[in-house]
Formats: sequence, structure tokens, C-alpha cells
Amino acid sequence: MKLVIENLNGERSGQPIFSSLNFSLEEGQALVVTGSNGSGKSTLLRVIAGLLNASDGSVLLIDSGQDEGVSPPHEYMHYLGHQNALKLALSVEENLNFWQEFCGIPLIGISEALVKVGLPGIEHLPAAYLSAGQKRRVSIAKLLVSYKPIWVVDEPTSALDKASEVLFAKLIEEHLSSGGMVIAATHQSLGIDSDNNEQIKTLNLDKNRLSSKEQLVD
Repeated sequence: MKLVIENLNGERSGQPIFSSLNFSLEEGQALVVTGSNGSGKSTLLRVIAGLLNASDGSVLLIDSGQDEGVSPPHEYMHYLGHQNALKLALSVEENLNFWQEFCGIPLIGISEALVKVGLPGIEHLPAAYLSAGQKRRVSIAKLLVSYKPIWVVDEPTSALDKASEVLFAKLIEEHLSSGGMVIAATHQSLGIDSDNNEQIKTLNLDKNRLSSKEQLVD
């Protein structure tokens, strides 16, 4: 599959914040969206994920061998925003079970997903008992319990310590190596260890410029 964004314009409160964005991602590629506060990073991710309407342009997911886009593309995306989207009164297992059933196409079990994010054996705990970092890691586990080829993540490492950031980077590497795609808005490196300069692209919304890995904007 190939994700194609064409002439995309976005607004907030009726004011344009980005315009004429054009880029594409293929299987195994990641896009890191950077820019100052208010540059439109979160708005762009929400438009791509189908949570907001673009003022103009299109988001297309094109399947191999087809000219027309797969519709709707957001059904093929996991979205992880600033909020963790956890019901605090429910247990960790109940929260993850809900998202697994809601998203469909189960991928791995809840216990295995929690091991992968460094939280083994907490299935029974109410989400309200967790620290901010633990809640973030449970929200990351939502990406693992159901299969969707595109991860759209907004400041995914907020509230994470260094060890958890390393764990998340490994999860991204695994997702990309299996042919997945990642779009991430972040103020810092995702920590992906890649020898392929074409695997990681960077879009700086301050300049509306797409660059390859070796041209990362400071």
C-alpha cells in the first residue's frame, strides 16, 4: 500500500494553518512531522486520521496494482493522540479488550502486548491506579492488540522515561520492518536505528518542506 497526500490544506477556527501539502509514504516508511507550537502538527495528524475535515486536498491509500484509492483510508489507521483514551474505572485488560474489539483484526494478546511495553502482569489493575507513564504505555499497547498498517501518533513519547522511549522505538522498528507505516508528530527523534535514508522522512510545518533523513531540520 501507498499513502498519498495531495494539496492538503488545514484550518483551525477558520484560520489556515498549513496549505498545499504533498507527500507520500510507502510500506516500511515513517514520516516525522516537526514544527513550532501552533504550526498545525496535531491538526495535520487528525486530518490524516479522518478526525477532522481538510479544507481542501485529499488523503488517499492506494493498494498495489490499483489506480483508485482504498476508501476510507482512516479505517487502516491507528490514531494515538495527546489523550490516552482510557476509561479510568476499567481495568487495563478491559480497556485493551474494548479497543481490540472496536478496531477489529486482533493481532497479539493483551498479556503479550503489555510485556512488549514493559508492563507485565498489570491486566487486573484499574487504569486509575497507573502513573502517567504507565497510562501512556498502555495506550501504546492499543497499537499492538489490533492490526492496522498505519500508525498516526501525536507526541507518542510524552510522559515516558528513557527506557520506555527505547521500547517504543523498537516497536516502531518492528512495525516498519513488517511493512507498516508511521506518521509521528514529535519534538524529538523517534530513536529509530535505520541505515536507509529513504525510510525516514521529515516534514517541517514551519517551512512546509519535506526532506529526507539526511536533511533533517534543526
